[in-house]
Amino acid sequence: MAISIEQKIGNLLQKKGLKLCLAESCTGGLIANKITNIPGSSEYFVSGIVAYSYEAKEKLLGVKKQTLMDHGAVSRETVLEMAAGARNSMIPFFALDQLVGVSVSGIAGPGGGMPEKPVGLVWIGLSTPTGNWAYQFIGTGNRIQNKRYSARKALLLLVKYLEGYEKPND
Repeated sequence: MAISIEQKIGNLLQKKGLKLCLAESCTGGLIANKITNIPGSSEYFVSGIVAYSYEAKEKLLGVKKQTLMDHGAVSRETVLEMAAGARNSMIPFFALDQLVGVSVSGIAGPGGGMPEKPVGLVWIGLSTPTGNWAYQFIGTGNRIQNKRYSARKALLLLVKYLEGYEKPND
């Protein structure tokens, strides 16, 4: 029987001695929900922050106001700071080299899109002991489909990283 992507993530995190921290915006906690559906996830899942507003991104995750002003919430720069902020928030409890941060920010729709940032656009950030990366995708569904698409893409990128890809999209 095949295991789910969430089970695979849990197995890989435990095998590598890593803990997962999430910073979600457009997915509204969907990734945390999927991870915590797995029994025993408390062994490797330590935090999930849903930071929907600019203020929450700044105060809870340490995203710089200037980053938000210059690039907006849905940007490479913002998701990199969100993912790093998720990791940094757990430093009092864990060593930074034990933590992997995943962040998601996007435009789920149906409104909010612009020509340069269309509905369905999502940026996913990954902050790890070996590097930081950001990835752009575009979903083509309705709001719920775009949220699910974004969560799935984030989980797939995390698996690739945990499976040993130095840069997860290689």
